[in-house]
Amino acid sequence: MKNKELGIMNNDRYPFFIILSSSFILNSMFALQRYREHVTLFLIALLPFHAFLVTVGTKWMEGPNHAPAGMLVLWKETLLGTILLMVLVELAKRLAISGQRLAFFTMDWIDGCIIALLVLAVIVSSFELRVTSFVYGFKYDFIPLIMFLILRRVEWTQEFRDLAIKIITIVGGIIAAYGIISFFLPGSFFTWLGYSDLHSLYIPNGPLAAFQHLESLGIRRIQSVMSGPNQLGLWLLLPFSVGCVMWVKKPTFGWTLFILLTGFAIDLTFSRAAWIAASVIMIVLLIRYRYYKLLGGFITIGILAVIMTLIFLPSILLRATSNREHFARPVVALQTMIAHPFGLGLGSAGPATNRTSDACVHLSQGDDASWAKDHPNLCVYIDDEQVQPADRTCICPFLPENWYIQMGVELGWLGFTLYLLLIGLITRTSYLATSKFRSIFGQLTFMSFLGISIAALFLHAWEDSAIAYTVWILLAALLPSKKEEDFR
Repeated sequence: MKNKELGIMNNDRYPFFIILSSSFILNSMFALQRYREHVTLFLIALLPFHAFLVTVGTKWMEGPNHAPAGMLVLWKETLLGTILLMVLVELAKRLAISGQRLAFFTMDWIDGCIIALLVLAVIVSSFELRVTSFVYGFKYDFIPLIMFLILRRVEWTQEFRDLAIKIITIVGGIIAAYGIISFFLPGSFFTWLGYSDLHSLYIPNGPLAAFQHLESLGIRRIQSVMSGPNQLGLWLLLPFSVGCVMWVKKPTFGWTLFILLTGFAIDLTFSRAAWIAASVIMIVLLIRYRYYKLLGGFITIGILAVIMTLIFLPSILLRATSNREHFARPVVALQTMIAHPFGLGLGSAGPATNRTSDACVHLSQGDDASWAKDHPNLCVYIDDEQVQPADRTCICPFLPENWYIQMGVELGWLGFTLYLLLIGLITRTSYLATSKFRSIFGQLTFMSFLGISIAALFLHAWEDSAIAYTVWILLAALLPSKKEEDFR
């Protein structure tokens, strides 16, 4: 009788233990989610300072004129790996809860494109496997996409979205202000910090250059705390988008100053791709909010600015060497795609080749090349003729100056088509999602992605981790792969 009564008691208590254990798992998941979001926000805040921190930290640890310290370079990948591990643990806990829906294996068209690109990359690269090139190509092309694929499978709170906007705004103001100040600082200040005494050059095994020059004009192109002026100009599209969205919603003097601050910093990068992207962001926002009179004034001022620049400082827009490369390199890359329709494999083109090739400088007839004699390992070309060094043939990076064509060189015409389809799907889906996230977050994410996607027509826009990781994290929070009820 006692045993029977005890059995009844156990049966009565069983639901209680189920509820208690489920409550404990849910609470631990909530704590893990908050911790995961905080670490992600920390990563977003630090990413744009990566080049500055590595440069200064390397000098402090190893002295001047050293290659970036490996343990410093990998901090962002380590932090990203930690975030992804927390996501996988969170998903595993959700799967362990009885009755909990988990759509981890449910794929949409965006997921399908990413997985298809990944499978294609492995197949194409296996025919001529170059391990170092493959690793670097995978880093630039696929780590952000895989990160996005995983992160969009967990819930992101509104608090995370609001804090992300605040962080991007504050960090953007700091970086823009320092960039403008750096335009006037002496070169000795940057060498004291640990930067190279050269300018306009990327040397794989040396310290970072502090700035670039605007070809023969000698005008400094600011890069603030980032690795180059193009990278700075494109990253500043994020805080610039925040300022523009806030202004069109509620014009205030403070947001006007913020737009002027970030816009002026973008101007001083002299990145024409960033100028075009920022202009498109402004135009799309003004059209969307039906500020047609303001749109007309903006377009008029822009046209007048271009005309005045062409009259008084034509070299700012008409840069002979840069223009030649922007036209010639995509053509060469398209010819490569025609000759190799199935692709050459990951790392065969784009920023990955900077890591596996010589440091090359391309000059035009009449440019001063005497300064390069103090750097005998530097490869110098006058037009298409190698003039330094004389004892070997240099292997220069293969840079198509177009991210989409770069993918075509690496993955062939099929990869080129799949990547265009992926960008088109995300553009459309993020645009539609802005009606759901009518707050600044949805607008910021869509505008930033749109601007950088346009800049990718002229640059390797996704090569910088601060740009790639930040934007794809924002997209993961904007475009979850599951319905809201699947998170409950």
